[in-house]
Amino acid sequence: QVQLVESGGGLVQPGGSLRLSCTASGRAFSVYDMAWYRQAPGKQRELVARISRTGRTNYAEFVWGRFTISRDNAENTVYLQMNILKPEDTAVYYCNAKNGVLDLWGQGTQVTVSS
Repeated sequence: QVQLVESGGGLVQPGGSLRLSCTASGRAFSVYDMAWYRQAPGKQRELVARISRTGRTNYAEFVWGRFTISRDNAENTVYLQMNILKPEDTAVYYCNAKNGVLDLWGQGTQVTVSS
């Protein structure tokens, strides 16, 4: 079974950038559809971006033009490049993997955007 470990979160000023990584242990990473979600305090978890096993991407409207999701199947890793960060992007970011049978989550990484 795949286990997911996120990294790359931290504190950044408004307008700054961060790159999140999610590395999967186990086998068959390439058959999973991958996604990033986020959850801010007092709010529901929401989809940020996803990338299918074939590389098709979808983004939430609130990150269009600022965030980019990508994957490296050779490294078992999915990335989220976040640019032009805003205070409202502050949240715990979670990596998600689905393959039609399994629905797996990482433990999350905190992103704080503040001056």
